[in-house]
Amino acid sequence: MEPLLALTSLVTDDPAGLLPARQQMALSLGWHIVLACFGVAFPTIIFAMHWRGIYRDDRDALVLAKRWSKVSAVLFAIGAVSGTVLSFEFGLLWPGLMSRFGDVLGLPFAFEGLAFFLEAIFLGIYLYGWGRIPPKQHLLMLVPMGITGVVGTFCVLAVNGWMNNPTGFRIEGGEVVDVQPWVAFLNDGVWMQFLHMWVAAFMVAGFAISAVYAAGMLRGRRDRHHRLGFTVPFVFATVAALLQPVIGHLLGSRLASTQPAKLAAFELALETESPSPLRLGGLLVDGEVRYALDIPYLGSLIARNSFTEPVQGLDTIPVDEQPPVNITHLAFQSMVGIGTLLALAVVVFWLARWRGHDLLGNRWFLRGAVLAGPLAVVALEAGWIATEVGRQPWVVYGVMRTTEAAGDNPGLWWLLGISTVVYTAMTVGAVVVLRSMARRWREGEEDLPSPYGPERESLEGADA
Repeated sequence: MEPLLALTSLVTDDPAGLLPARQQMALSLGWHIVLACFGVAFPTIIFAMHWRGIYRDDRDALVLAKRWSKVSAVLFAIGAVSGTVLSFEFGLLWPGLMSRFGDVLGLPFAFEGLAFFLEAIFLGIYLYGWGRIPPKQHLLMLVPMGITGVVGTFCVLAVNGWMNNPTGFRIEGGEVVDVQPWVAFLNDGVWMQFLHMWVAAFMVAGFAISAVYAAGMLRGRRDRHHRLGFTVPFVFATVAALLQPVIGHLLGSRLASTQPAKLAAFELALETESPSPLRLGGLLVDGEVRYALDIPYLGSLIARNSFTEPVQGLDTIPVDEQPPVNITHLAFQSMVGIGTLLALAVVVFWLARWRGHDLLGNRWFLRGAVLAGPLAVVALEAGWIATEVGRQPWVVYGVMRTTEAAGDNPGLWWLLGISTVVYTAMTVGAVVVLRSMARRWREGEEDLPSPYGPERESLEGADA
């Protein structure tokens, strides 16, 4: 809901639970969204590798698919914890929202839970199926995994799309009436927002997986196993990186009519200008834009698909309906800047390959490929910050303010502290487990019943 650390100021009459609720939601969603990307994209990437192994008789591809399936199980397990926490947090952190609009939001949450359980079932079948199910049937177990991951993501984005484009209800006498769950579920805002997030998932997963194998090649492991492990996810990341600017432009072009305050903050437009410039960088300091580079006409062209149509300025929007401008602007430009950089990087790689140059032998490219993984995560987080902070002060745009949705429970600070410890422990645990698995694979041990199973020598001694 609100992936931000905090707004820049506190108002004395805000509910006591507002700030800790925002911090808690920032921690939970900001952490979970990265795992969600792997839940959405990883089954498809594994499917491509497993398909290659079966239909091209590629042993390296089958080894990679089997290893990645175990990695996905670890990520799914910790994602299940963070996802469960999020499901409870909506009612606990935002009682005003759920008590008023629970009937509107119930349908997508129900479908998301169903999709999650189905994905878990087929993941279990796929993991157990190695060596037990005929190869082609085993491969097909990845199909429902991929579908349920997409459906679950659509359901979550349906809630967020509704919060940005509320529909499917009426308010009479302060009460929510005439609820139409399917209209709310399939609101106008969900389709492009879902597509944007779905493609972002492949960017994050693709670049992150490729980064692991690029790091291995930097350490001298330049065998076919590492090259294949880099190339297949990099193909998915390439397609996603090239599609994302187009999708983002189409999504952003709606803002002029649906959320002009968010668009003004994105563009750092204090006044309505015709034509509007594209403002690179910059901060709002004491009511003035500083440190920005203005490129004439491009603001109107990118935001309004016109050389003359203006971007509505913040001066036309009441102060109490404006979002935190600097956070929104910097997050948006960080997302766009990193996305553009990654798109250029993949174009350079494939052009070089087309011309016969192997950049996987270039250490500078490999360093950049390693960096691309965390950069994709930063772009993802920045995009969510831009989306959610840019909607402020509304939790349901134009209908309910965030202050109305929060409770008056200062005890939420304790929950935030406990959650911080839990998420830190899960992060450390995941890193330790995955590193242990990688080490044992490098040592030639393929069958990993658990990350900390007894050493083979110990088992042999016990049998003797």
